[in-house]
Amino acid sequence: MTPPANSVSLPNDIDKELTTIADRYTHRRSAILPMLHLVQSYQGWVSPEGIEACARVLGISPAEVSGVSTFYTMYRRRPCGKHLIGVCTTSLCGMLGGDAVLQDLREYLSVDENGDSPDGMFTVEHIECQAACSQAPVVTIDWEFFQYMTPWRMHEVVADLRDGKEVKPDRGSTVRGFREVEKVLAGMELTEPTQPAVDDAMLAGLMVAKGKAKS
Repeated sequence: MTPPANSVSLPNDIDKELTTIADRYTHRRSAILPMLHLVQSYQGWVSPEGIEACARVLGISPAEVSGVSTFYTMYRRRPCGKHLIGVCTTSLCGMLGGDAVLQDLREYLSVDENGDSPDGMFTVEHIECQAACSQAPVVTIDWEFFQYMTPWRMHEVVADLRDGKEVKPDRGSTVRGFREVEKVLAGMELTEPTQPAVDDAMLAGLMVAKGKAKS
């Protein structure tokens, strides 16, 4: 497989970093998920080179690593833009404007068939339910949540990201960029949330269930 033109190579000491992750687990194979996140933090996708590196460190076949990376949608099969924007269009989000947000955003950014903007700044994709239907329509940017999204608000967020301004989501941590967040998901860096993770609407069902359990 020929690497895409915008792909970069892994650092020379990648085996050392991957081993650091693997050593945290009693069963080293359990480290595949964070190891794949580490690969994405450098390359913006899970490349054949990254699959080979993970397999080499774990002592398993590349096919086994590839089987995991292709099972989960969070692992990309081609390089991602600086920011990954996911628009939920399933069920409630779609009916409340998610479809319109996605269509408008694709046109606004002039994305290609892969969802990439011409400048490589953004990758746009449809995502499945994010379990935040009480705040529909939901958009994620580098895995951080933005709720009650509209096309106009989306334009403002995109403009701020282009200008290098700080962008805080409605829930989670300040938007940092796809590769930076992948480093966090790999367990190699820590980050603190700048916004609450949940609200009363999201916990309403849990409160009702707990109330019935006591009665």
